[in-house]
Amino acid sequence: MTTSTSSVASAGQTLNGLINTASSANSTTNSTEDRFLKLLVTQMQNQDPLNPMDNAQVTSQIAQINTVNGIDKLNASFSGFSASMLSTQALQATGLIGHGVLATGHSLNLVSGQAVGGIDIKGPADDVVVTVTNAAGDTLQTIDLGAKSAGTIAFSWDGSLKTGGAANPGTYSFTVTATQGSQKVDATPLAYGTVGSVGINGGSVTLDTDTMGTIGVGDVKRII
Repeated sequence: MTTSTSSVASAGQTLNGLINTASSANSTTNSTEDRFLKLLVTQMQNQDPLNPMDNAQVTSQIAQINTVNGIDKLNASFSGFSASMLSTQALQATGLIGHGVLATGHSLNLVSGQAVGGIDIKGPADDVVVTVTNAAGDTLQTIDLGAKSAGTIAFSWDGSLKTGGAANPGTYSFTVTATQGSQKVDATPLAYGTVGSVGINGGSVTLDTDTMGTIGVGDVKRII
């Protein structure tokens, strides 16, 4: 018992020294390690003298201190790494400025006799048809794109109307129907926009476009 008590007392003095060092280095806020050390010393000072902590218990708790401190350092390192990666992604995304991109949406912007849109087709289709409508929901034109493989494709509309003539410049909508035989194939409409600038919002990289507003860089299905 004498040897164990002496070892624990010595460990307590060492821990107290560590606490004083930590407190002097961080006088305004207590670190997790500092609080853990104080708790351990308090436990040792108030232990049962007839049943003191043995060396294994002290070693185990000190190991826990190191584990907690290591986790704190790992979290800090990971946060720094994430911030660095985000900055790198934003820098890489600046290469999209001035380029057209396709992202989920159903708008068609007719400018100078041309509107560009896209489709994300989930499987092969032997017939893909685009239906262009106005704000009132009236069908202005249907565009038969024929057979298409699975993937992302772009298409254009010259503004021509099925009744003859041409539509005025402006924003229109479109829907997509894709079939394989008698079976419907999932197809998602994609809107087109030109990237004007890049930003960081809520921990993610964003793109500011002229027609779709702000979208996430991860929302881009294709670069044109």
